[in-house]
Amino acid sequence: MTDPLADTGSSPDSADAAPLDTIRQWGQELGFQALGFTGIDLAQHRDYLAKWLEAGYHGEMEWMASHGQKRTHPDALVPGTCTVITARMDYLPEGKDPEAVLASSEKAYISRYALGRDYHKLIRGRLAKLAKRIEAQLGGGQYRAFVDSAPVLERALAENAGLGWIGKNTMLLNDKAGSWFFLGEIYTDIPLPPDPPQDTEHCGSCRACLDVCPTNAFTAPWVLDARKCISYLTIEFDGVIPESLRPAMGNRIYGCDDCQLVCPWNKFAQQTGEPDFTPRHGLDAIDLVECLSWDKPTFLARTEGSAIRRIGFEQWRRNVAIALGNAESSDAIRTALQTALEDPSELVREHVQWAIAQHH
Repeated sequence: MTDPLADTGSSPDSADAAPLDTIRQWGQELGFQALGFTGIDLAQHRDYLAKWLEAGYHGEMEWMASHGQKRTHPDALVPGTCTVITARMDYLPEGKDPEAVLASSEKAYISRYALGRDYHKLIRGRLAKLAKRIEAQLGGGQYRAFVDSAPVLERALAENAGLGWIGKNTMLLNDKAGSWFFLGEIYTDIPLPPDPPQDTEHCGSCRACLDVCPTNAFTAPWVLDARKCISYLTIEFDGVIPESLRPAMGNRIYGCDDCQLVCPWNKFAQQTGEPDFTPRHGLDAIDLVECLSWDKPTFLARTEGSAIRRIGFEQWRRNVAIALGNAESSDAIRTALQTALEDPSELVREHVQWAIAQHH
């Protein structure tokens, strides 16, 4: 395909830079803090993924292994793809101090990314608008936008696009923005000049993220056993949580931010200016007893438009029951758990019974 950004008189560098600078500006207008451009070569990440899957660290996330080469070969997912545009959007909201909430055993801790509107639809919509503007600027091309919605190695692509490096906690880290951000991608068949990749990591000898993990889910730097990760257990896993892991889960009922909270690079993180990421319904510091008191219609109403809804009511109550089992005893907690013994779900009752036993 002919390069649509080919020089028509000025130097190649300036010809390449002008359209990309314009695209970056459009991205900022749409609420993205940074855009990066890269090709589709993920060879250096394929072996890591294969070994991780072979070790079984993905747990019951069968979708991690079920897409063949599509995850590591973007052109297999979207034929013709030769460029990936990676976008970063900061999400850290104003709200109750997360460390204070974690220290209050009667409160529910919900990952900061899930306190507001579901980011999937918001970011995908913004990426679609960006793609349309690019298509109009370049006079054609095909574009597909993704936000956790397809087999995409988003952190590897972002690293290749120069947006940061993959840290020891497997998160993407940026030396000016920390890690409190979402990533999204646009796959296109238009050849665009790539940005320099991030070819150095800046974690040094620090292992704060590895040491703070409540369940010791990191088997080594850059290696996460998802089967022990609280984010996996509370969100992706819908079964009986091993009793050995329950005490370490504390009051975390949806996700876990511990490895981000201790990361030194997050001193550079900025609070989001996106109104849709503002905490809703007091979820940044809600009482666990209140969470357990919700019936299904209340749960659906309070989680409307939220990423939390994806786990469903039964899993929500399972998670809350564990957190109440870990809470400091009180009459209100014991009463709430006794009432929950009548839950129609065997899964919920099993975890409620465990929680009651913790208060005897």
